[in-house]
Amino acid sequence: MLDQRKVPLLAAMNTYVNDKVIPFHTPGHKMGKGMHQALADLVPQKTLALDLALMTELDDLHEPHGPIKAAQDLAADLYGADHSFFVVNGTTGGIYAMILTIAGPGDKIIVPRNSHRSIIGGIILSGAIPVFMQPEVDNELGLAMGVTPEAVSQALAEHPDAKGVLIINPTYYGVATDLKKIVDIVHGHGIPVVVDEAHGPHLKFSDRLPVQALDAGADIVAQSTHKIIGALTQCSLVHCREGRIRVPRLKAMLQLVQSTSPNYILLASLDVARMQMATQGRELIERAVDLANQARQEINKIPGLYCFGEEKLGNPGVYSMDWTKVTVTVKGLGLKGAEAERILRHKYKVQVELSDVYNILFLITLGDTEREVEALVAALRDMAATHHGTRDFSAINSIYAAGKHPASPEQVISPRDALFGNTCMVPFRDAAGMTCAEIVTFYPPGIPLLCPGEKISQEIIDYCHVLQQAGLHISGPEDYLLKTIKVVD
Repeated sequence: MLDQRKVPLLAAMNTYVNDKVIPFHTPGHKMGKGMHQALADLVPQKTLALDLALMTELDDLHEPHGPIKAAQDLAADLYGADHSFFVVNGTTGGIYAMILTIAGPGDKIIVPRNSHRSIIGGIILSGAIPVFMQPEVDNELGLAMGVTPEAVSQALAEHPDAKGVLIINPTYYGVATDLKKIVDIVHGHGIPVVVDEAHGPHLKFSDRLPVQALDAGADIVAQSTHKIIGALTQCSLVHCREGRIRVPRLKAMLQLVQSTSPNYILLASLDVARMQMATQGRELIERAVDLANQARQEINKIPGLYCFGEEKLGNPGVYSMDWTKVTVTVKGLGLKGAEAERILRHKYKVQVELSDVYNILFLITLGDTEREVEALVAALRDMAATHHGTRDFSAINSIYAAGKHPASPEQVISPRDALFGNTCMVPFRDAAGMTCAEIVTFYPPGIPLLCPGEKISQEIIDYCHVLQQAGLHISGPEDYLLKTIKVVD
């Protein structure tokens, strides 16, 4: 039985510092003594002293056998994994490693169409071929929801040679699909389930939240330990189960994408965040859920604002919800999300997590109290009473209500070949039949219409022009006006 109260890596670092060692090793600031005063005034000397190098007694992230291994073993024990690995270049690095573990050049991997750019990046690095699934879309909110088990089943039927299925769960906005059912479907085909659980490192600690991916039977999972719980920015965990995952290959891929000189303060924050969740996690996360639900209830009393909740459960792609994600739809005020974000930041000193055309998103975490939630609700109440825009969303609403989406484009070459091949810019109106070399996404709902390696159709060109005329935001292409587009030459 492992003692979850221990922090083996932080303890080893403190022992080294307290031993009054004279350092003749990196980093060059020598435990803070050489740090310029501009930073030394901001960062306590005790913290700078913990910015240490890879020494025997502090262990090696890539070949751990001492305190790092002990800390990772404690994380695996807490989350129910066979193996857990510390990642200090963000969940992006973890996702790269997971994709590289299961797929290589020419291999198919089934992924949602609204995948984060880290997933597309991992596919490019691996040379794999993406098979895209369309997530469900909530037109009222302008948001992509989860992919359904039926969509996964159809993709597997059409591509039985796929090497794995990657699921985003929950979404950035806290929407979770029926992951257990999806896992059962995918395992029935004998291949692994990979989960981008960046927004779910806290799910295990409340029965009111969606089931965490490992408990749903997923084979390999990446979690952003810095997003909702207490690790420092860039810190993530990759968990895996043995069987469908080759653990030696995963270790090799993590070595490939991570620094050989990891920051030990970041590593220690993972150790401490795990201990905090093991000893206080349920109490802290239950409090965050209560605060978020309190905020949601109060926000829905404010004219012109809407904060979705239980009424969405059961809709396509919405199996359960992470209540700590509070999404406020502001189009009832005639404001775009970005406009509401600017008002909140500069008038009320409230900063949102993100904004889109219709919505602003707030994260309620273990660091929040009733005081912060009351300030948030008060700011939204005053904004709704004093700020009204003239934005007319009817053109956007009518496009999506019509449901006339173009057919998914044909993947003619791998994203890697499209990215690294010879490319040129051509007028977008003349690009029909050419192979796209970049991503083109419109918000809402944030689902790419074109990805690298896909054939551009006249139908997609015409649809993009309709969306532009309706005033939708374009993301991805070098020419954000989409007068030109990068194609494979």
